[in-house]
Amino acid sequence: MTELHTDRLTLRAWHDSDLEPWASMNADPEVREHLGDLLTREQSDASVARFQAEFDRRGYGWWAVEVQATGEFIGFAGLDQVDDDMPFTGVEIGWRLARPAWGQGYATEAARTVLAYGFEALDLPEILAVTTAVNLRSQAVMRRIGMTRNPADDFDDPTAPEGPLRSNVLYRIRRGPRM
Repeated sequence: MTELHTDRLTLRAWHDSDLEPWASMNADPEVREHLGDLLTREQSDASVARFQAEFDRRGYGWWAVEVQATGEFIGFAGLDQVDDDMPFTGVEIGWRLARPAWGQGYATEAARTVLAYGFEALDLPEILAVTTAVNLRSQAVMRRIGMTRNPADDFDDPTAPEGPLRSNVLYRIRRGPRM
């Protein structure tokens, strides 16, 4: 598995020691506010197993994110194929961090590195990002990393129940010219 590094972060393979803090994140209502139901420990552990299997199969996916200075696991960032039931196709960037890591620029830092990997190593022509219309923090990260939104691309998530998680926005960024 390719490891990515920023000035402050390491994006790496998942370790067994990540399972407990990952489960805590998935049981945190604020972390899950824009994602849906809280996850049980079993569901959380199963998600990591899926992440690893997908990464092994495709060569990209969701990296565990740790702070280099402390070795602390703070969440994930990476790339994934858009789900088949969405009204568009492509590769999506995403991130999820534990609450103590919010507001420190980590999501933006990790996302910029993931974008560079997607464009340079994977030669992707475009990368997408999706979030709920009410998730203003993630939309701010999307704008900071150079993504743009066309309101005509916004959509209702067919997998979400009626309510605030149904209305979604789509951001895009295309690979720039090669140097």
